[in-house]
Amino acid sequence: MSAPPHPRLVLASALVLPGSGQVWNREPQRGLIFLFFLLLLGGFTLATAGPGISFVGRYAGGFFVHAMAILDAYRRARIRHAVWMHDTRQHRKP
Repeated sequence: MSAPPHPRLVLASALVLPGSGQVWNREPQRGLIFLFFLLLLGGFTLATAGPGISFVGRYAGGFFVHAMAILDAYRRARIRHAVWMHDTRQHRKP
């Protein structure tokens, strides 16, 4: 089993581009699902927001999904990295 990417790299990638952390975790379908819901909820809040709402308020649904995607990518990367570290230690013991 090859080494998974370091969780901090996955976190940095997920911060910059929504769904890219899931792609680094070798879960591209999951990344596409997050991207779909980001666009869906961002568009919904844009369509339903009033005229005096700030930029963040207009796209609040998209920002929420992006935050969930960041947390999901980092958490799953940490788990994968911990399992990989455990497995490599088990194989090295005599």
